[in-house]
Amino acid sequence: MTAPRSRIPAALGFRMPAEWEPQAAVWLSWPHRRMTWPGHFRPIPGKFAEIAAVISRFEAVRINVARPRQARVRTLLNRAKADLAQVTLFDHPTNDAWCRDHGPIFVKHDHTGEVAVTDWQYNAWGGKYPPFDRDDAIPAKVARALGLRRFAIPRVLEGGSLDVNGAGSLLTTESCLLNRNRNPALTRAQIERMLRDNLGGQQVLWLGDGIAGDDTDGHVDDLSRFFSADGIVTAVERNIRDPNHAALQENLRRLRDLRTPAGKRFRIVELPMPQACFCEGVRLPASYANFLVINGAVLLPTFRQPRRDAAAAATLADCFPGREIIPIDCLELVWGLGTLHCISQQQPA
Repeated sequence: MTAPRSRIPAALGFRMPAEWEPQAAVWLSWPHRRMTWPGHFRPIPGKFAEIAAVISRFEAVRINVARPRQARVRTLLNRAKADLAQVTLFDHPTNDAWCRDHGPIFVKHDHTGEVAVTDWQYNAWGGKYPPFDRDDAIPAKVARALGLRRFAIPRVLEGGSLDVNGAGSLLTTESCLLNRNRNPALTRAQIERMLRDNLGGQQVLWLGDGIAGDDTDGHVDDLSRFFSADGIVTAVERNIRDPNHAALQENLRRLRDLRTPAGKRFRIVELPMPQACFCEGVRLPASYANFLVINGAVLLPTFRQPRRDAAAAATLADCFPGREIIPIDCLELVWGLGTLHCISQQQPA
């Protein structure tokens, strides 16, 4: 059954802006689920406070956190020297901290400037980590708190599974969006229509598999990201013995075959991968592609590998001229199987 055009965002003139377009705020969901970082939770709230403090230098930070936890959050933000005038805490209880995936995906009307919320169903990456009812309720609560129009979409989608250039192209992976644990009744063509109808754009570009250790079934924000309307920066593993080598080479091959809606080749920039990171013998999904673009800066996850961290910073500096590249140590954060992009969701201005 097709929704009436009066409820289809793209038909009404809405589109998902590119991440480098002006932002009103970045949303976070405060960490409290200790089993997300089993045995290694202690440093995580302080790391979130550090990240929020960095963002607050550039724009507003809005945090989903249940009221009983808010006093402690303010203490940690003060300790991290956040600009508290830029930080707002919302009494929105959550199950977990991955706001990229359970938070609202914002769209904007180019003619009126109206910002709205697309509210997708969230099932914790195919039902892997119940309960997730509070996380699934976050987009509606954000829309209500901000007084924004809300488009409720009865389909499963996570923000980390896609990336857009704001100019008609959306990048995603087959391993995630075609997985039967999301929308098993939908064909590939129906999923493409779903994305175009609700997020705007003219084409869906498909990559293959994700990286080792990724429990999301292959989110694209660990692989390949737009940095301009015709530019994509993509993770590449040079070590042929590494489990990520083959999948990333296949994605690179696909990227080189892609075209913009106007028929031009994309400019492809290769981004090094960090050396393999492990926690208690488990391979972690460490990737420099999980960066976050904010107003005036790019936050880069680093992994205590000075040479590779520096090479990744130099690559992103070339991709985002005029923005400050800010390295943030994410070795402890990635123990939870995600880093900077995974924990955040940008709200367009």
